[in-house]
Formats: sequence, structure tokens, C-alpha cells
Amino acid sequence: MSALSRRRILFGGAAVGAGALLTACTSNEPDNTAQVNTNTDASANPNAASGEKVVIGFSAPAADHGWLAAITNNAKAQAAAYSDVEFKAVEAGTDAAAQRAAISTLVAQKPNVIVMLPYDGKELDAAGLEAMRAGIPVINLDRAFPSQAAFRVQIKGDNYGMGLAAGHYIGEQMKAKNVANPIIGEIPGIDSLELTQERSEGFKVALAEYGFKVANRRPAEFTADSGQAAATALLQALPKMDALWNHDDDQGIGVLAAIKQTNRSEFFMVGGAGSKVAIDQIKADNSVLKATVTYSPSMASSAISLARLIGQGKGMSDLVELQVPKEITLASETITKDNADKYAKLGF
Repeated sequence: MSALSRRRILFGGAAVGAGALLTACTSNEPDNTAQVNTNTDASANPNAASGEKVVIGFSAPAADHGWLAAITNNAKAQAAAYSDVEFKAVEAGTDAAAQRAAISTLVAQKPNVIVMLPYDGKELDAAGLEAMRAGIPVINLDRAFPSQAAFRVQIKGDNYGMGLAAGHYIGEQMKAKNVANPIIGEIPGIDSLELTQERSEGFKVALAEYGFKVANRRPAEFTADSGQAAATALLQALPKMDALWNHDDDQGIGVLAAIKQTNRSEFFMVGGAGSKVAIDQIKADNSVLKATVTYSPSMASSAISLARLIGQGKGMSDLVELQVPKEITLASETITKDNADKYAKLGF
């Protein structure tokens, strides 16, 4: 798995309540785990009424990771919820250059709107600009384009907010247990990525509000194997620990395996992303994993909904403004045993 393809982000928040979507198009039926806005009752939601046909182009990196697979699955499923949408996905290839070529092909087909999750926002900025200059609005999904002119709407998760949510959960738990000087570990993802740095900064800031700090930090690479290796090193460095934040639930599979191998249970762990496996484990309450902070791939469903509204010249029905906002950042929410049932539908 390449570093770029691992540059996925997890984020919280359900599908944007802007109205129902379209029906789609193609042969591959999405599975029933997709996170879809099903508010298609036109009597309750004026945006749900079938309208002018909208052709939505879509491009995302290959699904070599559970979160990325959910992104594409959600987009397909949300498009399939609408009778007035045609969904055209293009193969993104294996790198940024291949995705640029795919986007150029898509632009030539002249869809009404394009939803794009780029391999890398900076490297695909020119592709967003190309589409916008051709008069095709671009929904920039998750990985941000640096140029404001490269997108009509940017929808993404809150990496800094993930760190804040994890830090506040740990801080409150330590406070409730009267632990004055807790030993706190951290297992981030790829350290060179801006998203990882934002998560760690938010975590640091939140802990500081309680007078706490990270005792040891061992980066992984968003994979189970790297999570297991990082956790093994961290557990060796910290023979006693009170709390641990692991940034990513996929790499958390390996983290939990390392914890089980060492038979450690004196601490609790917070995950990151909100995977179905993590939510199920939190609900079962049979491991050190007690919470996870969301970065949900439901953003792809919301992106399709927003694309449909833009293609039909509509705004979001609950807002006063007549147009869809330019930027949407979804909140990172904390899933615990108490609310796991509520958030189960957002697991991926």
C-alpha cells in the first residue's frame, strides 16, 4: 500500500441533511452496509422530490483500505437512492498521474458535477481546476485542494477535532478516576502526513487543558501490521500505562493484537475513525478499547447529495441561503458503549 493511498482520513458526522438523492446507474449493487441518507419523503423534504436529471462523475483512489472501500461504496449507494441521478465512476489508477488522466477523460464526457477524492490534494489540484474551468462544479472530498478555484464545495472531516475529542475523553476519564499524573501513550498514523500532525496537535492541546501530556508516542502506517509493531514498541517503553490513543481503527486491529499478546489490561484505549469492528468491540466491552472518535466515510454519501443539489440549482433546505455552502467540515464524535447502538449504522 503506498503512502499516498494510505492518506485517508476518518471523520464524523452523518449524511448532510440536504435532501434525498438519486438512483443510479450501474450493475454493481452496493451492499447494505453503506451509510446513506434515506430521507426521500418529498412531503417532508422538498429537496427529495425527483427533479432534473443530474450526471455525477466520481473518482476516488483504489479501495486498498477499509475506509476507502467505504467511500466508494457509500457514493454508489447514495446515488442509487435517487431516481434523477446518473452515476459515472472512473478508475483512478494507482497514482496521482493516473487519476489526473482519468479526470481529464471524465471532464471530456461533460457530467453536470464531479465528486473527487484525490490521491493527494496538491497533486490533483490541477485536475480540479481543469474541471472548474470547463464549467463543471467539483465537490472536493476529504483531501483538500489548495486552490480555492479548484472546487465548488469542499467537504471533509476534522482531523484536529479527532485529537480534541480523544484528548477530552481521556482527560475526563482520568479526572473521574482521580488520576493526577496519568501515563498516556499515542499511536498515530504516518507521521509525515499533515492529517496525522493535525490529529496529534489536537490531542496535545486537549490533554494540556487537564495538565496532562503524552508520555510516549510510536507512529504506525494505518495498517494492522504496522499497528502491531508500533504497539509492541510502545508497550515495551511503557511498562505501566493509564490510557492510549490509537489514531486509526484499521491499524488498531494490530494494536489490540499486541496488547493481547502481552496480556496488558491496566489501561484503556481510544480508537479513531469509527469502524464497525471497533464499534462492535466497544459495545461488547470485552477489551481495553472503550471508545473511538469518528472520521466517517459517510462524507462520500453527503458529497453525492450535495452534488445533486448543485446540479439542480438547489440549496440545503434547512438553511436560509439559496446555495450549498462552499466548505463543510464534519464534526468528530465520540463513540462509547453508551451510544454504540446509535452510531452502529455509521460503522464501515
